[in-house]
Amino acid sequence: MKLMYIDCSMGAAGDMLTAALLELLDEDARAAFIEEFNGLGLPGIVMETEPSVKCGVEGTHVHIKFHDEEEDEHMHDHHSHDGHVHSHRGIAGVRHIVEDHLDIPDNVREDILSVYDIIADAESKAHGVPVTEVHFHEIGTMDAIADVTAVCMLIDRIKPQKIAASHVNVGGGTVKCAHGILPVPAPATANILEGIPSYSGDIKSELCTPTGAALLKHFVNEFGDMPQMSSEKNGFGMGTKDFERANCVKITLGEGD
Repeated sequence: MKLMYIDCSMGAAGDMLTAALLELLDEDARAAFIEEFNGLGLPGIVMETEPSVKCGVEGTHVHIKFHDEEEDEHMHDHHSHDGHVHSHRGIAGVRHIVEDHLDIPDNVREDILSVYDIIADAESKAHGVPVTEVHFHEIGTMDAIADVTAVCMLIDRIKPQKIAASHVNVGGGTVKCAHGILPVPAPATANILEGIPSYSGDIKSELCTPTGAALLKHFVNEFGDMPQMSSEKNGFGMGTKDFERANCVKITLGEGD
């Protein structure tokens, strides 16, 4: 069967998963996907890619730009230099965008909304509010919706019959987010990772984001060591930060049981 294995030894984030999955496509298919994605109807969103090297390993870095501004998942200055405000959305707002703005297959739409349901449940539990009152802050911005949409579309494009992943390195230390300075993993991420084997290494930084955790929880069938498989292609999705270890998500596609 077509088997996909995700190495999360440096965590997981939406943009890194997107980049690694893109590398599994050939050059023409990759260009066609980016063109299709940029024509979806996500207001103000443009995806760009560039080569990136971390610790001598070459891969791809994905830039998701919202009105020509790039924002990472835990950037909290919601007013850009031109005065644009990054709005905080609830699940109803996300559903409106996904259901009314995107020209995508129904199964991809269902995947996107299921990922956001996972995040909403985790945020609800973390903050003690009903799901309908959850505001997503960073992960509700358009660029984060774009990350989730891109991963769901790429999984549908590649169509693995089974997805496995390593245990998840969450990082360590603290992270600054909308509610203040929180321990890593942040409460919502910790809630999402319940039942998923995870650990903290010696890197004091947030390696697994809420978006990355939710995407893993939705798509991965089993967590553990890399199963026996015949590897056909590897994709390396690079993060923005530099560490002593290559900051990337590696995804292997091949045949296995």
